[in-house]
Amino acid sequence: MNQKHVTLAACLLAFGLTVQAQDGGISPDMLKKIQSSYQNTAADKALRNAMGGTSIKELALNQENQKALNTDFSIKVESKGITDQQSSGRCWLFTGLNVMRAKAIARYDLPGLEFSQVYSFFWDQLEKSNLFLQGVIETAGKPMNEQTVEWLFKHPLSDGGTFTGVADIVSKYGLVPKEAMPETYSSEHTSYMSSLIGLKLKEFGLELREMAAKGEKAATIESRKEEMLSTVYRMLVLTLGVPPTEFDYVRKDSKGNVVATEHHTPMSFLEKYGDTNLLTNYVMVMNDPSREYYKCYEIAYDRHRYDGKNWTYVNLPVEEIKEMAIASLKDSTRMYFSSDVTQLDSKRGLLDVNNYDFGSLMGTTFGMDKKERIQTFASMSAHAMTLMAVDLDANGKPKKWMVENSWGAASGYQGHLIMTDEWFNEYMFRLVLETKYVPKKVLDIFKQKPIQLPAWDPMFAEEK
Repeated sequence: MNQKHVTLAACLLAFGLTVQAQDGGISPDMLKKIQSSYQNTAADKALRNAMGGTSIKELALNQENQKALNTDFSIKVESKGITDQQSSGRCWLFTGLNVMRAKAIARYDLPGLEFSQVYSFFWDQLEKSNLFLQGVIETAGKPMNEQTVEWLFKHPLSDGGTFTGVADIVSKYGLVPKEAMPETYSSEHTSYMSSLIGLKLKEFGLELREMAAKGEKAATIESRKEEMLSTVYRMLVLTLGVPPTEFDYVRKDSKGNVVATEHHTPMSFLEKYGDTNLLTNYVMVMNDPSREYYKCYEIAYDRHRYDGKNWTYVNLPVEEIKEMAIASLKDSTRMYFSSDVTQLDSKRGLLDVNNYDFGSLMGTTFGMDKKERIQTFASMSAHAMTLMAVDLDANGKPKKWMVENSWGAASGYQGHLIMTDEWFNEYMFRLVLETKYVPKKVLDIFKQKPIQLPAWDPMFAEEK
């Protein structure tokens, strides 16, 4: 075939692709048919008027589901006080600390206790910064458009996380009471602080890649990384304060009487009032019907410090997860719980699949099941809370559940959210349990070689 014929063939191919692309567009004839399909009825006009000045969610509120809220539970693990993460994505941290503080309050008959969230958050941000910088060093030989490198530079720092972070940070840095390191404006409004540090980390990341490209020695690169972390540390001190290394704690009983004045380091406070077995005595199970059940999964970079470990998950049918959750609650033990919070009636604090009727409002249906919503990125684990109550029927089956939230005492039902069992089936994703509540057959699955998943897997987004 000569050059002329080759050119003609290429032109014909390009023309064919152009016509094909045009055939996939909205043609004038198709647009006319779409427009004529709208009937502009009186009912539609009324709906347009309503939606023009009112929230769609408010209009879709299902009035048939507005009966009085039943707040009685057959099994309930009490605590004292509701926490408030304010305008931050630290639900994972508040939830993990709330699980521990409930045990300490019960054990020592305390009037209340709140661990300093900003103390743990300070170290979380420093450790995540190191995790990013070390990740950049280890991928320095790969191009910028390689997927892991892209993911690192898209996610240098976040205020979100999972129970993995609680275990990683608390086990290494201990705990302090809130009065030893109180919240600051930046801890309660994290976005600007995190974005500034993240911006600096990206700049540092490019510098480290350039050093590696020039063949700098590993020791030189490591020394420069240390200097970079010193800059991050200063930014954290300016915004969050200086983490205490020792402090006095005045312990009182539930009547307010002073029992003792104790001198502590963060590690000694953890040993007495927290849990020193966070890395060894807890497992995370999940319900993801889009993946194979009874398998163990591991996610790259699913840790909050470089010298931590990627958390592993076992995927189970939701009914088996419920059995373990009930066993834990019967033994007065709360749990770290995470879910999508879709279908929340925030005024009543009710999570129910029947709260809203968007289908009737829009004249269509929304029929995807849990598996399909996960596959299409329509639903994922987005918020962590403390599972603390269940209401069982006469046959021991759950009717509804309750979690302690971290949105303040004025939110939801007295700072809590109540969820129907049907909603639990559809939107619950992860639960962290002490190993004693997990059957041996499930614990054995954790011994399997885990299926490796990338850091960008949508099921394992951080909870905020």
